[in-house]
Amino acid sequence: MNVLRSLTALLLAVGLSLTAALPALAQSDEALAPDITIRQEEERTIHEYRVNGELYAIEIRPSAGPSYYLVDHDGDGNFERQEGDRIAVPEWVLKTF
Repeated sequence: MNVLRSLTALLLAVGLSLTAALPALAQSDEALAPDITIRQEEERTIHEYRVNGELYAIEIRPSAGPSYYLVDHDGDGNFERQEGDRIAVPEWVLKTF
C-alpha cells in the first residue's frame, strides 16, 4: 500500500510540474512566431520575416513566375536564394533568445 501511495504522490508531483511548465513552453512558441512585414512593389510582393527583431528571410512573390526566398543561414547578413514553399528559422536566430 505504501508503494501505491508513493507512486501516486510521484505522479501527482510530476503532473503539477508539467502543468507549471506549460505557460513557459507556450510563450516560447509564441516568441518563435515570425513578425512578417509585407511590402507591395510594382512587379512583386515582398514578405520580410523577423524573429526577435532579426531579419532572417525575405520572400519574393513576383507578379509572374514562382515565389522564392532569400535566407540568411548563418547571421552574417548574406542572403542566399532558396527555392520551395517553406523555410525553417535558422539556428542563429533561435540562439539569440
